[in-house]
This record gives sequence, structure tokens and C-alpha cells, in this order.
Amino acid sequence: MVKKLFIASDHGGVELKASLVEFAREQGIEIQDLGPFSRDSVDYPDYAAKVARAVVDNEGTMGIAICRSGIGISISANKIKGARAALVCSLAMAELSRRHNDANIICFGADFTDIEFAKQAVLKFISTEFEGGRHAVRVEKMRKLEA
Repeated sequence: MVKKLFIASDHGGVELKASLVEFAREQGIEIQDLGPFSRDSVDYPDYAAKVARAVVDNEGTMGIAICRSGIGISISANKIKGARAALVCSLAMAELSRRHNDANIICFGADFTDIEFAKQAVLKFISTEFEGGRHAVRVEKMRKLEA
């Protein structure tokens, strides 16, 4: 299981983020909240970059990124070399993003995500190991696509 999580959102994801921070701490998971800390308007690419860079720069960590749809923050996070952000809407997607794609950031759309689902998805994500094998070849091809 992961040793540390980083989490960030835009203003639309602040409430879901706060709930996940509290949940992670209740589970004994170390988590660092990278903001924002109010509902004042911010730009999701800025916070996607914060969480993605933190994950890439700290081996053995994973991230959580949230915006209203989950789309913009996942696209933005994936622009950071070494980040593999997956927008998930089912537990199977949370598991497969780790098992087959070695994702290191789970993304949620706050407007479309129930808190109980998000909690279970985070647990599934951080407890699932990368399968390797034929999937390692594909992940390496993804790495080679990075600019």
C-alpha cells in the first residue's frame, strides 16, 4: 500500500477533497492537502500540476485530484512527465487503472461523485498493485510518448 497521498482540487472540489482528507486520516493514511482551502475561484491546471509534481517527485506516493467534472484536472495532471492520472467512475476502473496502467493519481468529478464511492475508490486504488507483465510493455510505451 502507498506510504503517502497528495491531494488537490479546484474550488469546485473543495468539499469532496476535505471529506477525503478526513477519511484518509481516519484510515491512518498520511495525506498532504495541497489546496485550495476555500471556494474562491482558482484554475484547475494549477492544482493538477501541484499534485502531479508532488507525486512524481516523491517516489512511492500517489495522488488524488478533483475538479467539478474530473476531466480538466485529469488532462492537466497528465501533462506532467511521469504522472498517470485516471478519471474513475467505478471501483473496477479504480482497480484497473492501477493493475493495468500503473496510474499514480486518481481523479474525481465532484459534481458526479458520491463521497462514499470516492472513499471506496481511493481504498481500491491505493491497495491495488500494478500487474506488470504485458501491461509493463504498454506503460513503457506511454512513458515514451511523454514530451
